[in-house]
Amino acid sequence: MNLKRRERILKALEHKEPDRVPVDLGGMWCTGIMGIAYNQLKNYWGIKEGKTKIYDLGQQLAMVEPVILEHINADVMPVPPCIKEWKSWQLPDGSPCEVPVDFNPERLQDGSLILKDEEGHVIFKMPSKGYYFDNVYHPLAEASSISELEDYPFYTPPSDEELKSLEENAKNLYETTDYAVMAGAGGIYEWAQGLRGWDIFMMDLASDPKFAGYLLDKLVEANIQSLEQTLPKVKGYVHIISGGDDLGMQDGPQFSPELYRRVIKPRQKRLYRYIKEHSGAYLFYHTCGSVYELIPDLIEIGIDILNPVQVSANGMDSKKLKKEFGKDIVFWGGCDTQKVLPFGTPEEVRQEVKRRIEDFAPGGGFVFNQVHNIQAGVPPENIEAMYEAVKEFGKY
Repeated sequence: MNLKRRERILKALEHKEPDRVPVDLGGMWCTGIMGIAYNQLKNYWGIKEGKTKIYDLGQQLAMVEPVILEHINADVMPVPPCIKEWKSWQLPDGSPCEVPVDFNPERLQDGSLILKDEEGHVIFKMPSKGYYFDNVYHPLAEASSISELEDYPFYTPPSDEELKSLEENAKNLYETTDYAVMAGAGGIYEWAQGLRGWDIFMMDLASDPKFAGYLLDKLVEANIQSLEQTLPKVKGYVHIISGGDDLGMQDGPQFSPELYRRVIKPRQKRLYRYIKEHSGAYLFYHTCGSVYELIPDLIEIGIDILNPVQVSANGMDSKKLKKEFGKDIVFWGGCDTQKVLPFGTPEEVRQEVKRRIEDFAPGGGFVFNQVHNIQAGVPPENIEAMYEAVKEFGKY
């Protein structure tokens, strides 16, 4: 049996064993590779063609080119973003890349880079010698009542050009490639943290859950308004819709399961049920950290796929997760990037991949991916060892 890429992914999502374990790199904004690591990998493999295009400016993520996807036997591609023009730029290590033409950060005297919004607020900042742009502006941090949320513009309608590009890009991938196609959707919990500030929104949840719930309701409504425009453009072309919110820390959830079920879960359920009912696609959910206690809840609200499966976090043992939840949810990820991939030897990486495949792959329901994005500083030798090990141990 030698399946096409799309068939391989879909078979795994049906909890059946394809010919080999499917592979993803760059299917969404948490399964990709940072531009510095991407350039180093291309150089290591002697790949001179193409250009490194940075589409996620905060995380400095590169669009993974077909030549790389072919090299690693990847099986999924994202619907490309609507970026018409690119210009030359340099990554923090000085290596070349391209960025959207309207990306114009300002460099301060201390060497840091900042981005401002139309009103002059500094919204993102990359420290001197840093690698990423951090969100430093929280527009609703000072709000103290529900009435203050009413006038905030949560929803910005996509332009006709953006909708046309979305449809054309999704259709093109579906009709001209055999990759499974993934499109992105939003979340609500991290968005609320960004609007209020992480510390403030955590206090909202504990001390004023009515306010927190109302804010989350507004974000559900804004997401659905956007989805009303976008889902009809991609329906029939995409196989997977990705979304997510980081719910976990290293040792456990960011909040008690009781608080999650009372305040956050009902809102997530409304949003994700809407996506499933109006897309016909599998629902991919990203959350970092230790979320073992919340996995039954995620299954209940309609999540089909859990990513990145942070196996280094408390309670996230791969064998245990597969045994308890493998019939109800697909695991997408699992190769440790906290210690093994950046700091291990190629042989240690090889053994890590072997272990995760042995735990997650039986019976299908598994797509191989590293835990979150491959970061700057990860040796290209280790990245190569990871994908060679998938080829070696990923056969059914």
